[in-house]
Amino acid sequence: MSTERHVPTKETPPPDSGEGIVHEYDGILEADNHLPRWWLITLYGAIAFSAVYWMGYESFKTLPSPRDAYAIEQAKAAAAEAEKLKAMGAASDENLVAMAKNVAAAAEGKEVFAKNCVSCHAASGGGGIGPNLTDGAWLHGGKPMQVYATIKDGYVKGGMPAWGALIGEERVRLAAAYVLSIKGTNVTGGKAPQGAPEP
Repeated sequence: MSTERHVPTKETPPPDSGEGIVHEYDGILEADNHLPRWWLITLYGAIAFSAVYWMGYESFKTLPSPRDAYAIEQAKAAAAEAEKLKAMGAASDENLVAMAKNVAAAAEGKEVFAKNCVSCHAASGGGGIGPNLTDGAWLHGGKPMQVYATIKDGYVKGGMPAWGALIGEERVRLAAAYVLSIKGTNVTGGKAPQGAPEP
């Protein structure tokens, strides 16, 4: 039995290649083999996917990006939580604080505030005819139920109307939640503090 090894040359390709040698460099032979079909399918699939991804997410923005999708899901969760908070029964310090911390509830409260309160308290809450709601001083108390009662029942002597009968219980809670959410933010250009600081 012969132990002689077959050494391919340009004229004699490797016996298992079925192709001719196209390069030889420093004793290393390179055959022109076709790439496997599965590899080509993977390559072309990746190219097609990247084209669809780029057109959908980057060029035409027809598909939500992962960040947008996450924001949408977060907004849905916050809205569901806000509905749950609004249905929790009688107003309390705990409920109002929870609503103030809920993004969707605070956003709804901001809309109520913008429609009814800006003429006296300014869009920023920094005060105008009425006091600054973003500092630490309060004319009628800054605790959650005190803020709620001030909005709902008003304070006629100070020119604060009773909003409860005008906008309803739910909107009063939302407005109170928004006021609590901006409390202590001390917006620039706000009115000088009025009343006593909250203990």
